[in-house]
Amino acid sequence: MDTLPFTISRVADNQWHAIENDLVVGRGHAARRLDGRTFLSIDTWRDAVFGRLAAAMATDQPQYTVVDETDHNLMTNWVLAGFTTSRREAEFVVPTAPTRATVPSGVTITTATETPLRELDQAIRDEIESTVGWHTMPAEVLPWQGGTRPIDPSNYTVAVRDDRYVGLVRVATMTRRPRIGLVAVLAAEQRHGIGRALLDHVLDGLHSWGFEAATAEVDETNTAALALFEGLGARRTGSSLELVRRPGKAA
Repeated sequence: MDTLPFTISRVADNQWHAIENDLVVGRGHAARRLDGRTFLSIDTWRDAVFGRLAAAMATDQPQYTVVDETDHNLMTNWVLAGFTTSRREAEFVVPTAPTRATVPSGVTITTATETPLRELDQAIRDEIESTVGWHTMPAEVLPWQGGTRPIDPSNYTVAVRDDRYVGLVRVATMTRRPRIGLVAVLAAEQRHGIGRALLDHVLDGLHSWGFEAATAEVDETNTAALALFEGLGARRTGSSLELVRRPGKAA
């Protein structure tokens, strides 16, 4: 139980502190991502401080946060602050043992170069946005706005048919385990095994570099992607929830 008063101070445009007896007893941070959405984080061990920080950070725009589904206390605090679940991501560990799947006829798997990669990247994003919506993609996969989004071809492997890029996979290796951040194939080229061939190729490469496994996150409504990773022997390790607070919903 809180027995001493505390105050909430906005110490920067996107940072708040809870102060008690000249000590910081809680911190809040708002990060605006390239897709225009604002994600909140709060660090405190006291529920009352959490609630006050969350209320102080409310705006007239939707706000988001990501929570490990097993962290029930944190989840409760966000719900009390007016947040509701917008989607769930399944988390996987994917073994890198080579499978040597057959590459579809007429398709070549190769490294990427920037100009055709950007063209494919934008085409895939347009297709996803016009159907299920880009919000269903992993939270860390951000959109390209006006050509300003960094894109490093060395992180990508692409599928090529008739000299045209038709699919891609992005892998980040500057982590404890490599992370598969995006697997996507143009709609007209789907259901031909291109996504599986791309993943087999990069997992084989990771295996040769000494990595035993990679990680991936998949929206639980994306049944095709779930089946793809499960077919690779991926093991589900947990899930995370993306929460949203709409204007006027602050506690």
